[in-house]
Amino acid sequence: MDNDGIGLENTNTHNETDMQADRETASKNFIEQIIEKDLREGKCTTVVTRFPPEPNGYLHIGHAKSILLNYGLAKKYGGKFNLRFDDTNPTKEKTEFVESIIEDVKWIGGNFEDRLFFASDYFEQMYEGAVKLIKKGKAYVCELTPDEIREYRGTLTKPGRNSPYRDRTMEENLALFEEMKNGKYPDGSKVLRAKIDMASPNINMRDPIIYRIARMTHHNTGDKWCIYPMYDFAHPIEDAVEGVTHSICTLEFEDHRPLYDWVVRELEYENPPKQIEFAKLYLTNVITGKRYIKKLVEEGIVDGWDDPRLVSISALRRRGFTPESIKMFMELCGISKSQSSVDYSMLEYCIREDLKIKRPRIMAVLDPVKLIITNYPKDQMEYMDVPNNQENEEMGFRKVPFGRELYIDRQDFMIDPPKKYFRLYPGNEVRLMHAYFVTCTDYVTDKEGKVTEIHGTYDPATKSGSGFTGRKVKGTIHWVAASTAQKAEVRLYENIVDEEKGVYNEDGSLNLNPNSITVLGNCYIEPSVKGAKSYDSFQFLRHGYFCVDSKDAAAGHLVFNRIVSLKSSYKPE
Repeated sequence: MDNDGIGLENTNTHNETDMQADRETASKNFIEQIIEKDLREGKCTTVVTRFPPEPNGYLHIGHAKSILLNYGLAKKYGGKFNLRFDDTNPTKEKTEFVESIIEDVKWIGGNFEDRLFFASDYFEQMYEGAVKLIKKGKAYVCELTPDEIREYRGTLTKPGRNSPYRDRTMEENLALFEEMKNGKYPDGSKVLRAKIDMASPNINMRDPIIYRIARMTHHNTGDKWCIYPMYDFAHPIEDAVEGVTHSICTLEFEDHRPLYDWVVRELEYENPPKQIEFAKLYLTNVITGKRYIKKLVEEGIVDGWDDPRLVSISALRRRGFTPESIKMFMELCGISKSQSSVDYSMLEYCIREDLKIKRPRIMAVLDPVKLIITNYPKDQMEYMDVPNNQENEEMGFRKVPFGRELYIDRQDFMIDPPKKYFRLYPGNEVRLMHAYFVTCTDYVTDKEGKVTEIHGTYDPATKSGSGFTGRKVKGTIHWVAASTAQKAEVRLYENIVDEEKGVYNEDGSLNLNPNSITVLGNCYIEPSVKGAKSYDSFQFLRHGYFCVDSKDAAAGHLVFNRIVSLKSSYKPE
């Protein structure tokens, strides 16, 4: 009986272990499941992933998903992560873009250490690979024009036709290809094509172009080459040379996978990489297309690729988003093979969640009007003990100066208020946050009737923290002491496109929002921000989260970008 009991106990434990393993497997995304299966079956022993951007623009929020996914997988399985530039098209590539991408990948948390590579480093190997295909009878030099190549290729319902140059001899193809490399022929006059299957149902397999003649100065190789490989030929070679085990890309490359596999198979690479596709990140009502952003930059509609109204990684950083908030956002989005769109409000939710217990909460007056407390001593200044963040006691307290003359927000005073307006108006009493009760006794206007000064009296017995219980007030407003306040420029951002009308007009042009930025040049903030540096962020009470602008702020000239308002339309499940 004891033996049976032990056996039964062991069986139950085994079942529970199996069930736990099943739950863990189900919780993994489909890419993790593929990688773990490959590791179990010995198809690879070390996981190597890569992020392969083209240096033809700045990275955007969608690229962040790929960076974090590829780096996260390498880290999870104790493998290696490569940053590799797919610089095979010199017409659009710049060193500026290379430098910005390196900075963005580091900032977002993609630690590539010394594993920085360039596709152009492998141009010699790509050329040798093309020669190998010619010698195997798998590639040929074609002289059809681009229009003729398209015509010969056929359609989705009609098979293609063989090029009249398809049956050239190996010797002729080798000679022509070498002459192409040596610059004998003009740009566009000849191409090298893979010889696969002109009747394939996958158009990508209908003898695709793998090399073209193009006299362009390359940012890395200069004028060494006048022929350049096509992306679909270069990419699998790059992965194979670097020992990438899992080449993770977005769904639009799914139809290109047979060509990817064909290249590594025909070039006979040992342990060839495996291409896996996942769904792109689509964010509603934002501009990610490089062509459109380039136009906005060139026309001066935005002040660069890092304009805080954009969703390039550098723009998000300048606006005040954190790597942690973007990682949270990607975790909420998840990894799948189904295309879907995510509302921008989810990204805003993530930055609020990240900052709310990390950053100090301070008082800032964005549309100031002066409040004079007539019964407060003229030359007196006292300092209020104010918590830096009510949700995080560890952040401690600061001293906030209080005096006779203050600034309050214009919206916190009305001469003739509507019902249920609990802020300041003639005869009404409110609490000055962290300070005293104050009652409005008078106000001054200019010739146009605009209020220029508010007068009031305070009750010394009502000091915050004193335990006063004599009466209650319904309204609390924030303030800053006029004599010590730091003047600043504050920029309020809205979506750069009109959210109601959509991103694009019928003619394909951008549907821009004329109110995407509001610049407030006469704002007053607590003196605690005096030494703030680029990217330092704060919660301005009642206004939102703000960050010191990294481009335009300077000593004696504070500039703050609103990261996000305090209100959220996104509700987590």
